[in-house]
Amino acid sequence: MIPLSLERIAAIVGGRLCDVPDPGALMTGPAVVDSREIEPGGLFAALVGERVDGHDYAAQTVAAGAVAVLATRPVGVPAVVVADVLEALALLARHALAQIAEPVIIGLTGSSGKTSTKDLLAQVLPVLGPTTATERSLNSEIGLPLTVLRADTTTRYLVLEMGARGIGHIKHLTEITPPKVGLVINVGTAHVGEFGGREAIAAAKGELVEALPADGLAVLNADDPLVAAMASRTKARVMTFGLATCADVRAQDIALDHVGRPSFTLTFDGASAPVSMTLHGEHHVWNALAAAAVALGLGADIGKVAAALSGAVQVTSGRMQVSDRSDGVRVVNDAFNANPDSMRVALKALAAMADGRRTVAVLGEMKELGDDAVPGHESVGRLVAECGIDVLVAVGTEHADVLAGAAQRHAPELRVLRAGDRDAALPLLQEEVRPGDVVLVKGSHSVGLERTAALLVQPDAAGAPV
Repeated sequence: MIPLSLERIAAIVGGRLCDVPDPGALMTGPAVVDSREIEPGGLFAALVGERVDGHDYAAQTVAAGAVAVLATRPVGVPAVVVADVLEALALLARHALAQIAEPVIIGLTGSSGKTSTKDLLAQVLPVLGPTTATERSLNSEIGLPLTVLRADTTTRYLVLEMGARGIGHIKHLTEITPPKVGLVINVGTAHVGEFGGREAIAAAKGELVEALPADGLAVLNADDPLVAAMASRTKARVMTFGLATCADVRAQDIALDHVGRPSFTLTFDGASAPVSMTLHGEHHVWNALAAAAVALGLGADIGKVAAALSGAVQVTSGRMQVSDRSDGVRVVNDAFNANPDSMRVALKALAAMADGRRTVAVLGEMKELGDDAVPGHESVGRLVAECGIDVLVAVGTEHADVLAGAAQRHAPELRVLRAGDRDAALPLLQEEVRPGDVVLVKGSHSVGLERTAALLVQPDAAGAPV
C-alpha cells in the first residue's frame, strides 16, 4: 500500500482531524471495515450497518494498532472525521490510483464463478507483472476501495471483482476505478429475485463493458448468449472464451481425473498448451479459460499461462474447498453462497469426485430467487437424483422441503434427511457420515453452512476418531 499521513488523508477526503496527537502519523497498513482484521498502522473505517455500528469498535481497533479511525463523529481516539465514510474510502481509492504509474485495471463480474476466476487471475497475471487482487469476495462499493488501497506503486495489474444487486451498481464501481479490461463470466440466476429476470441481470453486468475505453479489452463468454451479445455494448476490442468453435480462447480434450480435477488443452491463435488443474470440478475449465483470455489478451505467452493455471491453488475458503479427514472422509466446503447454477456445478463435481465412494449432499436453501424459488429448489432436487447422490441433507425452513421432496420423487431410494438450520444439521451428520464418504456442503450465505463445513472437517466434531 502507499503510506499516507493522517493530515494528508484528511485533506484528500475533506475531513478534519480529531484527537490526533501527531498529524504526521502514517497509515502504513491496510484499511479495513472489520475491527477483527486491523493490522498495525492500518486505518479502520467505521461503517454503520443494520446491526453493528463500527464507531463502537473505534477504541478497540486503535488499541490493536490502528493509526486512526475514519468516522462520522469523534470517537475518543485518533480519527479523521468525515460526512460519509464510504465516500471518503472512494476518494482515498482514487488518490491511491493516481499514485500508480499506468495501472491496468481489470474488472470482472458474473452471476457465479467471480471469486474463483479472480483467484485464478491473481495467480496468472504475475507472469506479466506485479498484481493486486480483491481479497475473498469483497466486491461491493465497500470492498473495491479497500482493494485499491492495498496496492502500491509497483502494482501493474489491479484485479477487481465487481458484484451487483441492481442496475447502476457496477456503473458506480467503474466510476471509482475506471477499468481498462472488463471480463463478464456468465449471466445466471444469482439474485434473480432482486433483478426480476436474467435479461435485467445481463443489463446490469453489461455496465462493465460499457465503461471500457476504445483501447480497452472486453473478455466475453462465447458459450453464454446473453454475455456474447454484450459485444455490441462496448467500443473496446472484444475477445471471447469458451467451448464454442467461434471462441478465441478455447478448451479442447477436457478430462476429469478420479477425484474430479480437470485437464484440457488451452488453444489460442493457432497455439496450444496443456493444463492440468489442482482445483476440483469441471466448471473450473470455464473459470480458467476466462482468466487465460484476460492474460492472453494482454500479451502473455500461452505456455506461461497454462503453467500458471496448472499450478494455481485454492485461495478463498468456501469455494469447492476440499479437506480430507484422517478417517478418509472428504469434505467439500462450497458453502459461501448458492443459486441454482452454482448448485448444479457443485453437484456435478460431487458426482465426479465420488470414485466409487458414498456421496452426501448437505444443501441449504437458496435465497433471493423471488418467483423462481420453488422451481429453483425443485430443479436442484431433481439434479440431486440425476447425479446419483446417496444421501441428501436439506437445511432450512422455507424451501428445503421443496428441494427434499423433488429429490425423493425422482429417486425414491435416496436417503433424505431434514434439518431446520445449521445447528440441527451437524448432529445429523455426526450420525450419518461414514469413513470414506465424500460430503458436499453448500447453501446461501445466510444459512451459515460454512461453520457446519468447518466443524465437519474436524474429526471429533463429526463423530470420527481423533
